[in-house]
Amino acid sequence: MANENVNAPAFDDIVFEDRNKEYGAYTLRKKYNRTVILALLIGILILATAVITPYLNAKAAEGRGKRAERKVEIKLENLDQPNDVVAPPPPPPPPPADVVQQQRYVPPVVVDSIKPEDNVQLMTNDDAQTEVKNTDVVEVAQEVKEEVQEAEAEEVPFVVVEEMPVYPGGPNALLTYIAEHTNYPEVAKENNIQGKVIVRFCVTAKGGVSQVSILKGVDPELDKEAIRVVSALPPFKPGKQGGKPVPVWYMVPIAFTLK
Repeated sequence: MANENVNAPAFDDIVFEDRNKEYGAYTLRKKYNRTVILALLIGILILATAVITPYLNAKAAEGRGKRAERKVEIKLENLDQPNDVVAPPPPPPPPPADVVQQQRYVPPVVVDSIKPEDNVQLMTNDDAQTEVKNTDVVEVAQEVKEEVQEAEAEEVPFVVVEEMPVYPGGPNALLTYIAEHTNYPEVAKENNIQGKVIVRFCVTAKGGVSQVSILKGVDPELDKEAIRVVSALPPFKPGKQGGKPVPVWYMVPIAFTLK
């Protein structure tokens, strides 16, 4: 006898046998499992969105806080040279000790005649050239000239002159350069160290920056950064006194502020 495959009817078909399946209850029962799974997936999605969204917002706020914390604000105030905090210029350097003093020229005494008894020996042209050709005298004269030129080159900077030094582009360009090239030290940032550093430097007769020093410091790290930025400034238009370029003292207040 051959085996016969008997397909048992579904539970819903048994329940709704000889009943009106078009009423709607039969369709709801047929789609019950799919509806439950779909509702479960939608609930999980809504729950995940409710949990992940605040977490992402917190991370974004933390990132914005870190970026805002690294913002450095550099302020230049009172670019005019104040007279109350300007230190007096240093005294001129003493003259070199090894400079050879020039002997005073004594004019010869002119007489009307030569007495016969005076034994006068005339010098020939060859003898005169031999006597004058003294390399030691020439070398000493050159050394004295070089030392005098070096002593004259070390001019004392002026505090106020007729035409003060000018940065290319004016004070706003100087402010922009310092703001773009200043790096807030990490140690000072971690310790929340803020303040205003006043830097003094000399604008030479050629417009360069030299003799950079701190007039008013806040912290060694901030002072070091201020000196580094000022030392790297581009050349200025030099100051003039009587139409001649001269070295001039210049001051820049730099405010380090954390936000």
